[in-house]
Amino acid sequence: MKRNLVTLGLLLGSGLALGCHREERPVVFEPNLVHAHKYAMTEEMPMDQVLSDTRWAVEKMFGTPDHPQLPEAVVEDEELASIVSLERLQHAAGPVAGGDSAAGGDSAAGASGGGAGLYRVHCAPCHGVSGDGRGPTGAILNPYPRDYRMGVFKFKSTTRGAKPTREDLAELIRDGIPGTAMVKIPSLTEEDIQALVDYVIYLSWRGEVERRMIDGAVLELDVAAGDPENRIIVPEFANATSEEDKELFEEQWDYITDYVTEIGETWLEAGDEVTEVELPEDIPVPANRAEFVAMMEGPEAEQLQASVERGQKLFVGAVASCAKCHGLEGKGDGQTNDFDDWAKDWTVRVGLDPTDREQLIPLLARGALMPQNVQPRNFAEGVFRGGSDPASLYRRIVNGIAGTPMPGATFVEGEFEEQDVWHVINYIRSLEQPAPQTEAVAGPAAEGEAAS
Repeated sequence: MKRNLVTLGLLLGSGLALGCHREERPVVFEPNLVHAHKYAMTEEMPMDQVLSDTRWAVEKMFGTPDHPQLPEAVVEDEELASIVSLERLQHAAGPVAGGDSAAGGDSAAGASGGGAGLYRVHCAPCHGVSGDGRGPTGAILNPYPRDYRMGVFKFKSTTRGAKPTREDLAELIRDGIPGTAMVKIPSLTEEDIQALVDYVIYLSWRGEVERRMIDGAVLELDVAAGDPENRIIVPEFANATSEEDKELFEEQWDYITDYVTEIGETWLEAGDEVTEVELPEDIPVPANRAEFVAMMEGPEAEQLQASVERGQKLFVGAVASCAKCHGLEGKGDGQTNDFDDWAKDWTVRVGLDPTDREQLIPLLARGALMPQNVQPRNFAEGVFRGGSDPASLYRRIVNGIAGTPMPGATFVEGEFEEQDVWHVINYIRSLEQPAPQTEAVAGPAAEGEAAS
């Protein structure tokens, strides 16, 4: 990971990141070629027309990177319109001001203060203009930057299948994600952070609609037929004079609008899906490693030690089954040959082998990144990407981590019950080792740019 961070710093410092040069050509949202071509490969379907029609529709609804907009169905619905503020969206959008350094230089600060190019400066170098995780530096990172277009987010306070809350996203942007290239950017104001939250939701919403249109064409239409009735949308009928053509276009447009509203409703529901956490009164739960050490030397030592021992038995037991992936001693050396859902989406789920590079070449050529094995957390390192506080650890054990092989807890009466999660957390805390004292690596990416 350190090598990746240093390399990222060198890339940003040498001017290879997206925000580090003047944008001389119009910046566009790239079509989801991988999602479409996986069907072309596995279902032997012609996808060029589907891609063309889909691209027209999502641009009509969501605009462009320089001029984002919201679908009419969103603007006209008070609840849906509350998800993303067009004003904040425009504050985050647009080209890099001055076309200069994205590594925290004067022009980057100017872009932040002036409201132009926030996402392009701070996020696109890793997450890409389209939010596809394929920014100029994305391929060298492990894990890869998040691809927002699936609508799946790992670190959040909500249940596994739910969207994150605004504050979940804001916290990640505000504080960064430990152990990854996404670090805190001190120059961002709270206004900037909220604008970036809106822009991330916007990219995810747009990307999910695009995916659903492609899926709908493949799964519900006879794409090979090529006639208007078997196209997801017929752009040339937008201004049709024939009543029959008008009716077909309106029917297709309404179908796509349904995708927009359905996805929007999942964002509205996020606040109702928060997993509430209440610390137990009868189990001591240290807030961090320092507090754990202090408690083990204080009056609660015996009770905490008993909790740790109970947690260790649960950790290696068949019900909680933590050791299966994290290893018997929690060093992350259990099952290490699995993949996340972003990789599985275009490989195993359509019958392709994620380890067979030759088989994947057509998709790699269209923007896919070679699948990386998911590495279970090594608890000795004391690095928790989704937060190390007890509530965050509790949620990840109870809900699992969306998009990853880590499932939510399965409780069995008398063997592994909800209160036992605190024992597991205390055991995990006991595994943390003091970080070795090493000199900090200074570099151009010290303030970090992979920030949303």
